[in-house]
Amino acid sequence: MHPAFLYLPGARLSEAELSAARIDGHVFEIGDAYVPADLIETADVRATAIATLVRPGTAASGPTAAWIHGAGDVPPSVHHVKRAVDRRLRPHVNARLVFHDTVLPASDLQLIGGIAVSTPARTMLDLATTLHRDPRMKPWMERLARLFPELSSETASVLRSLRRVPGSRVGLAALERLELRRR
Repeated sequence: MHPAFLYLPGARLSEAELSAARIDGHVFEIGDAYVPADLIETADVRATAIATLVRPGTAASGPTAAWIHGAGDVPPSVHHVKRAVDRRLRPHVNARLVFHDTVLPASDLQLIGGIAVSTPARTMLDLATTLHRDPRMKPWMERLARLFPELSSETASVLRSLRRVPGSRVGLAALERLELRRR
């Protein structure tokens, strides 16, 4: 997406001006930004809208990655990022961002809208293994499974092959239920 179509509050226009443009129907909110009302909301647009939160060396993950891939209309209230480089990072965290200090391998990453995002398969795996700690991940799993119908069975196979992964039993049960619903 061309940066001219992205309006960050305080950059070219103030928050008040963007709010007025939204009321008039000229722009709409997406993530932390505003975009023209006639712009189609794609993964590229969603990723670009939260690019300020995903610092270099990190990648959007979990519910944030699911939203970027198209799962759901509203972004998560708290965004999740993981480390995408081997070296340690000093994360810039705030109340709207959770930093997971585990490395995402390059094979589990894709570049969307100029930021690194975990692939749909890795996103589903992360959501499934987090479910035992945070039941709010379940709706994201369901939405992602609707977008990618084969993903729940593929992720269940991967999860079965892994050993000693916290949350794998709960995640596997959830993935199997998603697979049953699909049939």
